[in-house]
Amino acid sequence: QVQLVESGGGLVQAGGSLRLSCVASGRTFSSYAMGWFRQAPGKEREFVAAISWSGTTTDYADSVKGRFIISRDNAKNTVYLQMNSLKPEDTAVYYCAARGSAYILSRARNGYMYWGQGTQVTVSS
Repeated sequence: QVQLVESGGGLVQAGGSLRLSCVASGRTFSSYAMGWFRQAPGKEREFVAAISWSGTTTDYADSVKGRFIISRDNAKNTVYLQMNSLKPEDTAVYYCAARGSAYILSRARNGYMYWGQGTQVTVSS
């Protein structure tokens, strides 16, 4: 079992930045590729970014590419999502998730075994 706890959400003006953190506890964090997803009101949960166990491989949704950066610190059991140049359409609850494969990334929700409770990000125009 892996427990995931996100933090760092909040209210920010358009063009601003936020950094989300997700701390994992339980089984060996470095055994898991990690992902970030988001869900806006009335919409499906969608893929944002993913990172391999080593941090050397990343993947981003087109909507955030060039603005968001995913990273991880295995010594701290933490994955981060640095969000820059935020837009109102980035408003959503952001979830981190752990995937059973350490190497192969996935954009599919059913590719992840464990989920956090989410943190709200609100971007005002």
